[in-house]
Amino acid sequence: MRWSVVVQAEGDRLLTRDEIVELADAVAASSGIASGIGTTRYGAQVVVVADTREEALRLGSAELVRAAAQVGLPPWPVSYAEASAEGDEGYVDDAARVDDAAHTDDDPAAR
Repeated sequence: MRWSVVVQAEGDRLLTRDEIVELADAVAASSGIASGIGTTRYGAQVVVVADTREEALRLGSAELVRAAAQVGLPPWPVSYAEASAEGDEGYVDDAARVDDAAHTDDDPAAR
């Protein structure tokens, strides 16, 4: 099954445009896009093939770590990850989400 995985790592300095453009190039082979210009986080959304949500999260996190190392970004810890199976856009399984304590759920349906 194909999964879209969003992964972020958070650290202690602002990231430049050039760093995130390099990260985007590094995740492109995984149908990936990158984010983080001018923030203290870098992240990517990638597509992986996995049998379970947990495996998808593991593979997506590994892809971000690999890409970050390839382009020389700091090895910051993964602070957020979520996976959606192809066809269930917008669905987030809270049990399968890694998150830092500062995250708030902005889902209006949860209110």
